[in-house]
Amino acid sequence: MDQRTSTQSQPTTQPIRLETGTAARTEQPTAGSAWSKDTGAGAAPDRSATRHDVVFQARDVSVHYGSAPALVNVSLAIRQREITAFIGPSGCGKSTFLRCFNRTNDLIPSARITGQIDYHHQNLYAKDVDAVEVRRRIGMVFQKPNPFPKSIYDNLTFGPKVNRMKVDFDEVVETSLRRAALWDEVKGKLKQNAYSLSGGQQQRLCIARALTVDPEVILMDEPCSALDPIATAHIEDLMRELEHDYTIIIVTHNMQQAARVSDRTAFFTAEVESENDDRRFGRLVEIGDTSMIFSNPNDRRTEDYISGRFG
Repeated sequence: MDQRTSTQSQPTTQPIRLETGTAARTEQPTAGSAWSKDTGAGAAPDRSATRHDVVFQARDVSVHYGSAPALVNVSLAIRQREITAFIGPSGCGKSTFLRCFNRTNDLIPSARITGQIDYHHQNLYAKDVDAVEVRRRIGMVFQKPNPFPKSIYDNLTFGPKVNRMKVDFDEVVETSLRRAALWDEVKGKLKQNAYSLSGGQQQRLCIARALTVDPEVILMDEPCSALDPIATAHIEDLMRELEHDYTIIIVTHNMQQAARVSDRTAFFTAEVESENDDRRFGRLVEIGDTSMIFSNPNDRRTEDYISGRFG
């Protein structure tokens, strides 16, 4: 099978119940459900799946803001413990699509999503799925570092406390900082305000903060756009290290970065809605192994964008 085509997922299972809050319905979770939750300790994600197994399967996903289409008919698969890069010109819906994977578009009142995204073969948007639990398991790092106006230590214990995880906070802080390659730089000043860190350190702190609740997936929306080249190199090294344990999806305008860090790349383009309407919407052109996308893409538009002939 051509590695540039997405694989189809298994049929969606019945809706599942999350033991979180009053929104939970009456159905019981199936054995081994991706959403079955240890409510006390915050269950660790299942690491038993092998690399290349499908984590997400998107089918005909479209997003509208009000009546305006932002993204149309996107279908692709995201694989386990790989880095997938979304590239394309501004306005092509990369970040909009990224937010679909942990339902942060739900927080935008005008957003409307159609189609289906399965997470481990279960509908991410099923009525019984708790969006808050989705965001715990599928963490996000934003374009600009956004540490809380608290100490470094309190930034890292916030998530476990909110999720009522029965853990050793000191151990969580050290482990997450080590995973984010920041421990040696801050271990002597954990009580200092997080704003005292450099921009690159703040972004690594935000990555460490996402790791404290033990997610399976990390979404990164242009995480290096506000950083200098040295800080960017630290983040890229960190992504390659985290890939051994986490599935990572990154949006980037930096073609060299996508080529350096990602295993697979999806190229999106922006199209005009009609001759009488110059509003643009995003559409997936192709997805494949990064080496193929950058050296021998299927679509001329991909080659033109990567080579700088448009976009």
